[in-house]
Amino acid sequence: MRDFLEQPHYLLVRIFIREDDELEGERLYSKLLKLLKSKGVGGVTVLKAIMGYGTTGEYHYEGIEVLSYNLPVVVEFVEKEEKVNSLLEELTKYVKKGLISIERVKVWVSS
Repeated sequence: MRDFLEQPHYLLVRIFIREDDELEGERLYSKLLKLLKSKGVGGVTVLKAIMGYGTTGEYHYEGIEVLSYNLPVVVEFVEKEEKVNSLLEELTKYVKKGLISIERVKVWVSS
């Protein structure tokens, strides 16, 4: 197993948006997935929340029909720091409302 200290620097990027957010007539999470794939990101996961609230304080909950619209969605990926830095400007053009968080992570890949 390769020592964590010998690895390049990796970042975990999380993009918090809403399920109904769109860009050019397409769901934003789908556009982001396609963009990241086209830029060579090794893997991307889209997670749909079952409950949450954002800056407005309005609850979104999957179990109650009245509140089950526009649930939070997280698009996340782990990539080398250099690649993330090269993607940030373009990502911010896509994400007009939402939050992008970035944190340093250590990566271990099983063989």
